[in-house]
Parts: sequence; C-alpha cells; structure tokens
Amino acid sequence: MSAISGTGTQIGQEKIDNLLIVRLGAMGDVIHTLPAVQAIRDVFPHAMIGWLIEERWAELLCAPGASRRGPPSRQRPLVDWVHTVNLRGWNKSLFTVATLQQIAKAWNDVRSVRYDVALDLQGAIRSAVLARFSGAHTVIGAAEPRESPASLWYTRRVVARGTHVIEQNLSVAAAVARQKMLPTQIEFPHDPAAEEKVDRLLHDHSIGEFAILNPGAGWGAKRWPAERYGQVALELSKTNVRSILNYGPGEEDLARAAESASEGAATAIKTSISELIALSRRARLFIGGDTGPLHLAAALRVPVVAVFGPTDPARNGPYGTRSIVLRSPASATSHARRAQPDEGLLEIGVEAVVDAAGKLLAEGVYG
Repeated sequence: MSAISGTGTQIGQEKIDNLLIVRLGAMGDVIHTLPAVQAIRDVFPHAMIGWLIEERWAELLCAPGASRRGPPSRQRPLVDWVHTVNLRGWNKSLFTVATLQQIAKAWNDVRSVRYDVALDLQGAIRSAVLARFSGAHTVIGAAEPRESPASLWYTRRVVARGTHVIEQNLSVAAAVARQKMLPTQIEFPHDPAAEEKVDRLLHDHSIGEFAILNPGAGWGAKRWPAERYGQVALELSKTNVRSILNYGPGEEDLARAAESASEGAATAIKTSISELIALSRRARLFIGGDTGPLHLAAALRVPVVAVFGPTDPARNGPYGTRSIVLRSPASATSHARRAQPDEGLLEIGVEAVVDAAGKLLAEGVYG
C-alpha cells in the first residue's frame, strides 16, 4: 500500500517527490503512453510529474502558448513540466553554437528538477540514455525493451504484461506504485484558439454531423488507397454524414486524391495537433489505418473503423472505444516500412468499410 507523505509519495523505502516520464514520440506512441501516466497521476496526485518529449509532439501534452511548467491546468492537464528536445533538428547541426546552447538549456531544465525516478516507456537506446542522464537515482524500463541494449541503462527492469501496448505500458508503470494500474479516461489539452478555429471552419463549410477520414499512415504498407477513402465519403454523404479528410505534412497528394474521388462529398483540411484534438472531439466517427490520428480518436472515445494491414490490431488497434477492425487473413504481421500497400490491405473493399461505418453510426443513435 502506498502512502502519501507531505508532497511526496512513499513507496517501500523510497520517497518520490518528482517523477520523469521519457517517451519522445511518435504521435500514436505518446497517446498509448497517456493512460499509464494518468494512472500514475491518479495514484500519486501530489507528486511532481515531468515528461521528456520531442518538441513536435508537445501539443499532445500542452496547448500552444501555455506555460509548460506549473500546476496542471486545462491547457496542460496531465503533467507539471513538459521538457522538450529536438533530436532530429539537433542532429543536422550538432556542433553549432545555437544547437549546443539549446541542448544545454534542455538538459539543465531536466536535471534541475532532481527527479527521484525516471520511467522510460519508449524502450529505445536513446530514450534509456536520456532517462539515465536525467540524474534520477532510479531508472525503470521494460525487461525486454524494443531495443535490447536499452535495458543496460535501467536500474530496475520490469516484465511487461498484456497484449495491447497500452496494457504493457500500464504494467511497466505499475512498478512505480508497486500495485496494479488500470486505464482511466485521459484528458487532452484544451486550446481555446484551436477550438474557436475549428468551430469557425465547420460553420464556414456548413458541416454538421461529420466523420474524419485519414488516408495517411506512417509508411506505404499501412495505407489503404486514398481513392477508396473518397468513395467511402461519397457513400456516407448519402446518409447526411459529411466527411473531413485529415492530413499532415507530406500527405497533401493523398488528401487531394481522396477529395477528388469523393465527388465533393469530402473536404480536405490540414490541422495542427491542437486543431485535430478539437476536431476529433466533435466527430461522430473516425475511419483510418494504424496511425496517430486513429489512436487520438480512440482516446477521445470516438467510434473507429480501423483498416489494418501488416500491423497487429491486438497490440496496436483502437483501444477503449467502440470500434470495428477490418483486416484480411492475407495480412501477415510485419513492421517492415515498405512503400507499397500491403496485399491483404488491398483486399478490403469500400463496401466493407461503409458497412462497418453504418453499424457504428447506428449504434450511436440507437445504442
């Protein structure tokens, strides 16, 4: 049994005042980590929790313009301090004065907190090294991390349990509390500017009830053809459900191809992360593959039609929301970043996706 003492938390012989989460990216992986951190927050409400994350994903934790340090708020609901790094940018100009100053500032911020525990929920060599160099005297990670050498940097190794990655993260986080942790509802940052922009956008396009369709994915093997998303949008329009095509950097061609195939039934909109959060909160349905926006929709309890190819939905599928997962038996589990769509993925037809969407939409009305 854990007992709260003062502003810290007593665990066995250890007192935890400050806890650092290390999960640098990417979008879906950060979202899959949130339930574990929320569970820690629920168990240890008085502990100071920091998170080390790549700058480009920081909006998942803190609204733009809001302070990244201080008591949790609607703009930063989960953690007390958001520490950011820019590893991709730093690698391009590692030995310039500006980069070295940025690295020094980021690292001074982390070490100044004097974290008691660092919890690496990424399992990569770089995340494990950053956790160890944070200055925390206890560094916890999975006994069999994604990159095996990462475990050499941990002072405590935990056997991850569970099928879904969210369950695995919860089991590793349980080592902090030394008790089982269960997923609870998580809260994303509320950005007033993003909320206002999305409301205005929906009004300007005369969009009422809508579904979000997401033709992009991390690599080609996971991408269902963009034109088929457009055909799905056309069918949904016959039930008075408009479609918004979400796309990110480098996905403009996919969005335009889907928009063209929709014959005017879908509108392509590029959003920031904060705007996508606001948009997803208002959606009746999400349709897409194994990608960050799908996991965001699931975390927000939006019904999901998941179109899966090579990745395993048992481990990476939508979690905690009403969902229908479509996957062909011809798809073999693989994380090979092939450019061409998975052959099994191509066997999933437009009709199957439309039927699944209709079932979830009907459940929302009559369920």
